[in-house]
This record gives sequence, C-alpha cells and structure tokens, in this order.
Amino acid sequence: MSALVPAKITPQHLQRAAYVYVRQSTLTQVHEHLESQRRQYALAEHARTWGWQHVEVVDDDLGRSGSGRVVRPGFERLVAAVCDEHVGAVFALEASRLARNNRDWHHLVDLCGLTATLLIDGEGVYDPRDFNDRLLLGLKGTMSEWELGVLRQRSVEALRLKASRGELFTTVPIGFVRTRDDRVELDPDLRIQAAIRMIFQQLLALGSLRQVLLWCRSEHITLAAVEYGAFGRTVTWKLPVYNTIHKLATNPIYAGAYVFGRTKTETRVSGGRASKRTTRREVADWPVFLPGSITWVEYEALQTQWQENAQMQGRMSRGAPRHGTALPAGLLPAGVLSAGLLRCRRCGRRLHVAYSGSQGKVHRYACRGAMVNHGTGHCLSFGGLALERAFEDAVFAVVAPGAIDAAVTAAADARTQQTERRSHAQLALDQLRYEAERAKRQYDAVDPANRLVAMSPPAWRPTRCG
Repeated sequence: MSALVPAKITPQHLQRAAYVYVRQSTLTQVHEHLESQRRQYALAEHARTWGWQHVEVVDDDLGRSGSGRVVRPGFERLVAAVCDEHVGAVFALEASRLARNNRDWHHLVDLCGLTATLLIDGEGVYDPRDFNDRLLLGLKGTMSEWELGVLRQRSVEALRLKASRGELFTTVPIGFVRTRDDRVELDPDLRIQAAIRMIFQQLLALGSLRQVLLWCRSEHITLAAVEYGAFGRTVTWKLPVYNTIHKLATNPIYAGAYVFGRTKTETRVSGGRASKRTTRREVADWPVFLPGSITWVEYEALQTQWQENAQMQGRMSRGAPRHGTALPAGLLPAGVLSAGLLRCRRCGRRLHVAYSGSQGKVHRYACRGAMVNHGTGHCLSFGGLALERAFEDAVFAVVAPGAIDAAVTAAADARTQQTERRSHAQLALDQLRYEAERAKRQYDAVDPANRLVAMSPPAWRPTRCG
C-alpha cells in the first residue's frame, strides 16, 4: 500500500474508526502460516499512516472458515459496527478474508454502501456507493467463492482417487504401521498381534463389547495405545476402556478390508445458516470397499450381534443378556426370555420381568407398553413359575444327551483361555526384560572417564505393563 492518502478517503471517514479484519481458515494456518498473520496485522499501521486515530483490530475469527457454515463472532461484530455508523473503513488483506460466500460478502457491501463506509484491501480503496467500485467488489466476492469451490472439488476428487487404489490412510490403527513407501503393514510386535487376536476371540465368544471390557479389566489384560510426542511414535500399554474395544470391533481393517466413505456429510439450514452433520452410511453405500485377524463374514456377524444387543432402540431386537433371578435370565447364559425374545401377542412389545416378595425372588411376566405409552391397563400378566418349569424341561431334554461333550468343550475352552493369558503375560515380561537389558547396555557403554555423562540421570523410563 502506498503512503499517500487516496482521494477517496475523506475527513468524514477519518473521524470514524478503522476496522482491520484478520482471519485464517484453520488452526493449522494460525500456527504455521505466520507470515500471513503479520501481513494482516500490519494493515493497522497502514490505517494509522493514512490518518486514522482509532484503529480496531478484529481477530476473533482466527481458525474459522469463511464459507458461511460456521458462526463468526468477529464478522458479526464488524457488521454491527458498520450498521451503527462507527466504521469509516474496513481493512482486509483481500476479499476472501472477509467472506468466502456471496451471502455474507454482498450483505457487508450493501451495509457499507448505506453507511458510506470504505472497503480497503491490498489492491486499492473501494467506495460501495460508486457503481464501478460496486461492480469490482461483486466480482471479487464471486471469484472468492468460486476459488473455494474449485479447491474443495479438487481436494475431494484427489482423495477419492487415492482411496479407490487403497492408498489413502489418514491414521493407522493399532496393530498396523505405516512404511516409508506409504504402505500399511501388520505391526511386527508379536505382543500387539497377540493382544488384538485375544480381543477378537473374546468378542466372538461373548458377543458383547461390555462383557469383553469387563473380562479385560478382571483379568488385567492391557492393550497397546499409540502416542505421538516430541520423540515420535511410542507405544504404551494400558487397561482398555469401552471406546477402545468399540474401535477395534468396528474398524473393517481388522477384517482385512479397506473401506472409504463410511460416513457422509449432510448440509442443513437452521436459523438462516447452513450447518453440516455427519451420518453413517450403510455397508452397501460405501464408495470404496476392497475386501481382503477375522474374516469379513465374522465381521458382519459381530456387527449384527451388537445391533441385537441394543436396548430401547424401538426395533425388534433381542437385547443383551441382563441380570435377574428368573430362569431365562439366571440359568441360561443367553437370557432367552427376559432378553427380549418373549413378546406380547396383542401389541408385539417386549415382556418385562417384575420381582416381588420379601426377598424379591417372586417374579411375574407382564406387558406394560400400553400402560406406559397410552395410560391403559396391562395387556397381560402371568406368573413365571409354570412357564419356567415347562421351559426348563424342554431345555434339559435338548441338552441332556450332549452334557458330557459340553463339559469337555468348556474345559478345553478354559485351558485355551488360560494359555492365552499366560502367553500375554509372558510377552509383557519379555518386553520388560529387553528394555532393562537395553538400559544396562546404554549404561555400560558410557566412558567412565567422562564423569559428566556418567553422572547424568538416564532418560529411559521403563514402559508400564499390566
């Protein structure tokens, strides 16, 4: 910008304040594109050079997009000040800093024309009341929005092409590592591989994420977690939480499949402003699916099982096994009746189990759906003793011939689980021994004559293992 005051700047403009609008679209740009920040903040000094005494810097929108899909408090404050006729000129590095959509841009230009406010960027001074300047400002706003659309379109198409080849990886899940040639391979750490296989074996056996989590907690089974710090990628071992098990169970990469586009973004208009919402696609609608721990059939079986485990979802699902002294919930591991397989013949809702008596062991089955939803009486209600006797006889008649084989199978499964837990603990012990030996070698490698090095505390700390 020239130091000479342009002719369009009048004393009336200088009597008001000059607003300098500073914006960068992402937090990454805020932290890394520092030169752009300096250029934008330098506009305040240009305003003082041209004669403005009061200069207001509006930088509330650093890290916010100008596409119109997010709220920008700084831009709203600028528009309010223009409406109050407190602004003589609005400074911005370029039109795209003020807005990347025509709605916000033309709204600001219209208000500046009504209040005799100038718009100033790195190319010149514009008076919205002048038709030539108004035309040029309109073209600047249109080009700014068009540029954003072109950049987005190119980026999305590049991502889709790379994903169609199975080469797009934003993050690599635990159990896999990224190679130098940008490929993804299994982690060579045997302990990590064994831990993941153990989790999937328990998922197939128990059929419930929460039950697997409780089993890991009770057996003190730790899982690997990747952390990125000043020294790069490090692996730590910790007890899992529910989210850890859920991510393992729902990521198709553990079934040998590469997928892209599991979610989609929907744009909705609320309160006069467009907003985005992310929703999940069905498997058949995934744009990229390259099938390749468990097979894909087992993966789909697990997803179906967890959908059936859902409670209070308004669907005809059985639900997960639940606690209770009623025979189906207490004796049978699947919780057949109280888990949702028994339903009311009249309305189709699940039957509930109610307990009464001095010790809470007398139970009845009842349909309370109509009473809860419509305020009417029970559809039906009956005692559980006679039903459970008949159910018990039918079950024992089926399982009695194979009781011995079932006991032998259960004992074999118990031995297998014990062997897996012992192997997990042995791998953890081997890793601790290796790290201890490495620390000893590092200590022995220090020259005793170099006392400054020998006396320094070691930077190595043992990894905490369960």
